[in-house]
Amino acid sequence: MPICFEQQLKKSLEQGRLHGVYLLFGDDLYLKNLYLDKIISAANVKDDIFNLHFFESSAELQQVYDAVLQFPLMNDKKVVVLKDYAFEDAGDSEFKKLCTLTAECNEDNIFVLLFEDEEFDHKRSARAKALISAVEKAGGLAALINHRETGELVRMLTAGATKRGCKMAADAARYLTQNVSQDISVLKFELEKLCAFVDGGTIEKSTVDRVCTKTVEASIYDLTKEIFACNSQKALRLADELFYMRLAASSILFTMHSAYVDMYRVFCAAESGISHETVAEDFAYPPNKKFLTNSARLNLRNFDENKLKLSFEELFNADRLLKSFGTDERAVIEQLIIRLIYIIQKGEKID
Repeated sequence: MPICFEQQLKKSLEQGRLHGVYLLFGDDLYLKNLYLDKIISAANVKDDIFNLHFFESSAELQQVYDAVLQFPLMNDKKVVVLKDYAFEDAGDSEFKKLCTLTAECNEDNIFVLLFEDEEFDHKRSARAKALISAVEKAGGLAALINHRETGELVRMLTAGATKRGCKMAADAARYLTQNVSQDISVLKFELEKLCAFVDGGTIEKSTVDRVCTKTVEASIYDLTKEIFACNSQKALRLADELFYMRLAASSILFTMHSAYVDMYRVFCAAESGISHETVAEDFAYPPNKKFLTNSARLNLRNFDENKLKLSFEELFNADRLLKSFGTDERAVIEQLIIRLIYIIQKGEKID
């Protein structure tokens, strides 16, 4: 089992099974550190200055090597944690040493490779795959820990609100995960704010809008939502807010373009009798982004093949203008909004 996931790691720890090597990577920082703490606690070395060692990315690998080879002092286990080691930039001899250390870790010690910020591309990187193989050879666990599925986060939020003496509607919890964050540490902080605001009341979607700060991406998707609804006034006001936030026009265009790409993928799939759920799987949409293909399916009710074609022509033209010297970026985006809405309403481009 080269790679496991959160549930397998959780089950292993709950059963009291400790492995000699752990490789923790993925996009959820809170959960990676949560499971690091669980490993340390299970080894009974928490706050133990003799048997718990942390090494940052700048550490000499030989120091890590020596720490892992030393036996525990007055304890059954010892835990050595190496954070964000830049293995992709290491020399061949250093990387080989890391793989050897990982594969031959002292059975009385636990070696944890934690990747918080350093990229760990387990699909394309030959070195990442070699490191996973070394972990497997040692009988360890390489755990991919990504953001939890939306359903799990919704249950966590609604239960958390109840514990704090409030109520949170499931649609409000889902709205929070889709528009603010999927990171549990951020969600817990936002939940505290929301519960303090309603003071024993009910948290609705409108409460999230009033209290929480949306991600820039979510704000741009709101903009595309108004374009699809042909609401030019709201769309232009949202564009104004994005420019007030000093967001680059290219970033706004990129996310708008992504919404149309989602629609095109779903459109082509539907023509072949393939569901939007399959599109999300085939194009490897992250769990928290799978709802985008369903949104695309709903938005397609106002489109046909010709409208999609004309819309992409306008998007490509806007991209060309933004890359031209001396362009008024705000004017390009505002004109694009009007042109896209006109296509939806009339089925043709503005001359």
